[in-house]
Amino acid sequence: MQTLATLFFDGWDNLERVLIATPVLYIAVIAFVRLTGKRSTSQMNNFDWIVTVAIGSIIASPVLLKDVSISEGLLAIGLLFGLQWVLTSLIIRSKLVCTVVRASPSVLVLRGEYQRDEMTKSRVTESEIMSAIRENGYASLDDIGLVVLESDAKLSVLSKDAIDGVSGSDFDGLDISPNQENSEDPDA
Repeated sequence: MQTLATLFFDGWDNLERVLIATPVLYIAVIAFVRLTGKRSTSQMNNFDWIVTVAIGSIIASPVLLKDVSISEGLLAIGLLFGLQWVLTSLIIRSKLVCTVVRASPSVLVLRGEYQRDEMTKSRVTESEIMSAIRENGYASLDDIGLVVLESDAKLSVLSKDAIDGVSGSDFDGLDISPNQENSEDPDA
């Protein structure tokens, strides 16, 4: 059982381990980011986010756990960055891989009308949408042409003026069904 004293100080060998492992792993992560590119630590999609979180966990293991060596941590970090580099390269080269890996954008508001089915599928509330609308300088849903939940989980907001005269099939990368377009657009 751990005593109160060992809770605060458990010996010099643990501190030495932290003093050596932390800078080594920190420098290694910087080197891996430089080798694999900025995208390795960005939050562009779910898989990029997972890698970012996993790197933090992997770094902590050799720093704090006696049974995980620095070389094991370096290998795990290198493999994770390498796998991320391979995956992002495949995403660029293969439409199939891109479709499987990346979430497609979801139209949550079209021409001032909530798209309830997409909101439910995406688990986004009216208050979250209205917050994004206000953050973009609009006061009312009536001013909004599109609110899109992007593949990186950000909400994009376009005014009605910005999409005036654009049909659903002309929105590049967005899947707007004819039913959505016709039922929500009073001019259709």
